[in-house]
Amino acid sequence: MPFAQLVLGSPGAGKSTYCDGMHQFMGAIGRECSVVNLDPANDKTNYPCALDIRELITLEEIMSDDQLGPNGGVLYAFEELENNMEWLEKGLKELGDSYILFDCPGQVELYTHHNSLRNVFFKLQKLGYRLVAVHLSDSFCLTQPSLYVANLILTLRAMLQMDLPHINILTKIDKVASYDPLPFNLDYYTDVQDLSYLLSDMEEESPIMRSDRFRRLNDAIANLVESYGLVRFEVLAVENKKSMMHILRVIDRAGGYVFGGAEGANDTVWQVAMRNEDSMMEVGDIQERWVDAKEAYDAAEKKEEEEQRRITQGGDTGATTPDLIPDDDDDEFDGMPPPTGDSGVKVVRKKT
Repeated sequence: MPFAQLVLGSPGAGKSTYCDGMHQFMGAIGRECSVVNLDPANDKTNYPCALDIRELITLEEIMSDDQLGPNGGVLYAFEELENNMEWLEKGLKELGDSYILFDCPGQVELYTHHNSLRNVFFKLQKLGYRLVAVHLSDSFCLTQPSLYVANLILTLRAMLQMDLPHINILTKIDKVASYDPLPFNLDYYTDVQDLSYLLSDMEEESPIMRSDRFRRLNDAIANLVESYGLVRFEVLAVENKKSMMHILRVIDRAGGYVFGGAEGANDTVWQVAMRNEDSMMEVGDIQERWVDAKEAYDAAEKKEEEEQRRITQGGDTGATTPDLIPDDDDDEFDGMPPPTGDSGVKVVRKKT
């Protein structure tokens, strides 16, 4: 039963960077992973590409032959892929039970109202693939209430359209501390709490927002998002090991991987991490980790990684090897460490 992530998101959200980072992270924990490029315009990937849609069709060919623009060309490419599913099925079959990361294009039409992308992955589900949609959003959207609310609408529409187990992620969370201070803590945005508190801030963005018509529109949008109650976010810094561990753990739970899957020889590392509750960040930790005390956390984690690297490379662990009982005529205890401390038991050997 192969498992896979369907990586979605607007242009610049960090999809390819995420696929590269997740591929490296899975390799570090011993999980076999392959990345499939589904972007017909992406001719330079920074990860090893196991399967590339450009082997089937390229955006340049579509734009030249059919006189389509970039967005229309990408939609056409997925219609072509939907009609040539045997090419994708054959390529995936060669990858066996490898965990798959599908790197998708940034055109939001593909996962908001166009059906080809959804149809392709519905067919893969019928082949036995356990899919999780991973929707990425740049955390810069938190800096403006209107951007945040617009991203909520896009995220909600993607969840309804794709109809898959869905994880929403705010990427580049390590940059939030460098932006202007947010009016609320991060947990307000990740949990999508009462949006009415943002309406007054939206009115401050532009005079047109202060009209009664826009006020009613903003209030209706807020009520729509809250009435569904579906949207919430995880946060991610791709270069942070603990952040990646947390995200993969959440995705494994959503897709059922945690309940059983084909693991690599070294995946016991991941099994230990899955049992370690410290690898899961609590809501209250997010604000402290990425905003209030980011520098202190960064320094502490860097020191911890350096210590682990030193131990791994065979440095001094602080442990000493006890002296062994020397060889003598009594072979019974040769090579064994001597007892430490007074055990309260006196041993007397018989003389022969």
